[in-house]
Amino acid sequence: MSIIEAKNADLQRGFIQLAAELIALDQSVEPTLPYVYGAVSIGDVWQFGVVDRAAKRIAQDLQLYRVPADLDELLQIMIAILTTPAPAGSNEHVS
Repeated sequence: MSIIEAKNADLQRGFIQLAAELIALDQSVEPTLPYVYGAVSIGDVWQFGVVDRAAKRIAQDLQLYRVPADLDELLQIMIAILTTPAPAGSNEHVS
């Protein structure tokens, strides 16, 4: 599962809001996926986060991805998140 949060100009504040949304999403979906992914963007700068559902921990990627300079890497990350298969026996798909 994934969620994307867009903010005007405050990436740190946006990440705090994203973390709250990731926690809410984690509590509202079946626990078949081990991670819940998210991203916050101010348009040309992106940052990712992930909830490790078993450890109940949120990790903030310290790397910032800039568009268009880091577009290839940014797209690779997004594709990897979207195409990660659900665990065996699960009906959920990463979205």
